[in-house]
Amino acid sequence: MELPFSRHQGTCFDQVRVHDSSRFHPQFSNSKSSFSSSGDLYLINKGKLRTPFSQIIKCCKLDETLRPKPKPKLPLETQIRKLRSGLCEQIENLVFYKRYREALELFEILESGGDCGAIANSSTYDALVSACIGLRSVRGVKKVLDHILSSGFELDPYMWNRVLLMHVRCGMMVDARQLFDDMPERNLVSWNTIISGLVDSGDFGEAFHLFLTTWMSTLEANSRTFATMIRASAGLGLIDQGAQLHSCVVKMGFADDVFISCALIDMYSKCGSIADAQFVFDKMPKKTTVGWNTIIAGYALHGYSEEALSMYYKMQDSGVKMDHFTFSIVVRICARLGSLDHAKQAHAAVVRRGCTLDIVANTSLVDLYSKWGKIEEARIVFDRMPSKNVISWNALIAGYGNHGRGSEAIQLFDQMVDEGMMRPNHVTFLAVLSACSYSGGLLDQGRRFFELMGSREFIHIKPRAMHYACMIELLGREGLLDEALGLIRDAPFEPTLNMWAALLTACRVHNNFELGKFAAEKLHGMEPVKLSNYVVLLNIYKSCGKDLEAASVLQTLKDRGGLRTVPRACTWIEVKKHSHVFVSGDKHHSQTKEIYRRLRSSILQVSKLGYSQNSDSHDLLSDVDEKEDGMVLYHSEKLALAFGLIKSTPQLTSLQLMQSHRICRDCHTFFKLVAKVTGKEIVLRDGSRFHRFKDGTCTCGDYW
Repeated sequence: MELPFSRHQGTCFDQVRVHDSSRFHPQFSNSKSSFSSSGDLYLINKGKLRTPFSQIIKCCKLDETLRPKPKPKLPLETQIRKLRSGLCEQIENLVFYKRYREALELFEILESGGDCGAIANSSTYDALVSACIGLRSVRGVKKVLDHILSSGFELDPYMWNRVLLMHVRCGMMVDARQLFDDMPERNLVSWNTIISGLVDSGDFGEAFHLFLTTWMSTLEANSRTFATMIRASAGLGLIDQGAQLHSCVVKMGFADDVFISCALIDMYSKCGSIADAQFVFDKMPKKTTVGWNTIIAGYALHGYSEEALSMYYKMQDSGVKMDHFTFSIVVRICARLGSLDHAKQAHAAVVRRGCTLDIVANTSLVDLYSKWGKIEEARIVFDRMPSKNVISWNALIAGYGNHGRGSEAIQLFDQMVDEGMMRPNHVTFLAVLSACSYSGGLLDQGRRFFELMGSREFIHIKPRAMHYACMIELLGREGLLDEALGLIRDAPFEPTLNMWAALLTACRVHNNFELGKFAAEKLHGMEPVKLSNYVVLLNIYKSCGKDLEAASVLQTLKDRGGLRTVPRACTWIEVKKHSHVFVSGDKHHSQTKEIYRRLRSSILQVSKLGYSQNSDSHDLLSDVDEKEDGMVLYHSEKLALAFGLIKSTPQLTSLQLMQSHRICRDCHTFFKLVAKVTGKEIVLRDGSRFHRFKDGTCTCGDYW
């Protein structure tokens, strides 16, 4: 009978023993109440208990009555089969979630299980192929293929193609070609896979051979086949073959395929026919992001920077989504144009489009600001990058080097090595060696980096010709010309043009005319048709006082028409978002009178500091016209600087100029003195490096 609790407070419950004590609530552990076996609270009248306690206790032993019936044990072989079948399923699930490394680790357990148990099926091998491709694991490829062959698994055409793709994607083209030849049955997928692999690895000739083989035997091809072969034509620079493929594409109805259109634009651009590339782009029914990127890159490739920038603005107006490749291309275009305003607009677009986390776009910005003389802004972008690759580090190290800040470049290199997140490559060593050669007093550091290459720590990096050229320039900067010549002679390969040119520069600076003549003759012998070599040799003869030899070289230049074919030197400066271009003796600018008046005024100012123009103090430059070289007082860089001084304000403390030719010694001296007189910083990017003039000095240390 169920009764109220308050009426039976005197009932003693300690007499009742229940096996499952976990059913008592703590708050009733000392109370004089009882529970039913189901856990419900009941009250028991003392002396009126109908059921004996022994039966209650027996009924409460739930662990005995509910114990599961024991199952018969399976044989050990059956247990292993189930275990191994579970491993296969786990491998497939791991690959589905792109946990490739764990999948291959489980495969090793499956592989070491002996002969007993179930064998992996087609879906398991398919998953393992995806894991190997995802990790680019050559070791995994070999182990998976060995397991397939040893297990006796019969490959169907689909799995043959998957195994072939696995070898191709992991760069094992020799094994892939052998596998392709051993295939019992090939289809179009097989041919496309091996041909695409050959094109990706740069073996364009063999790709054409296989394509022609399958085309002549089956006349079977699809859009992917033609897109791949158009890429091969671009790689070989064969515009005629590319045009024939274009004709086949049109006849077979693939002309509207997006991938083929992009491949054709790329092919025509790389083969020098930008008009045909534009024609294909205009015919595209739907212009994709890749299509826009390809045509913009095509214009940029051929130096049509303004046209490329115009296409970028059209892409903006079209509403097509831009990606990090778009911005990286545009940033490089801005660096070439020297337009800081356009560069800042591109940077703002990177931020607006949410590409601030992208490595490619950020690395392009680091490179841009470095090349435009804004090395501090480049460092800010670099420091804010959430992730960096080796190209990012190389860009900033090279930027510091170009600005003559070798110490910062060395610190950045050491930081890169100490963090251990990124291993330097040969470009990294080239950048840090260049930084040492562009800065004074870093000979010992340069020797250290040169000796690091090929050492135990960097055994995979061997010094190349460009590293030797940097080291020769570094030795030449310190006046160690004999050691520089010895390094050329001891090189494990034939000396290159850059190596002899580095020695020649050192000879010019240190007035070692005999060794300079030897280096100039070596250069002339290696490239007898290059005009600049004649000019360099002419300068050496003039400096040595060998008038007959100099006259002979000058006559050769005139006979070849060389002095008439050297392009006119020009310098440009950006003022208030507008670029102004000047050539030597330029009188076409709207403010010509003010420019020449300001230039003459600056010459008078710096003359008080010892400046005097001496026609014997400079060489005939290798990249300017002879007539222009005679206008030393009115060189293009002097006119651009005068215009910049006219437009500058007291708040504008820096002027930035760009030119494609090397600055002459007279203009270099003039710029240093103007910077001292005006108190402004002048940054000039010429054909060799950056020059930052401030307080009467230049970051190049008068060595360029």
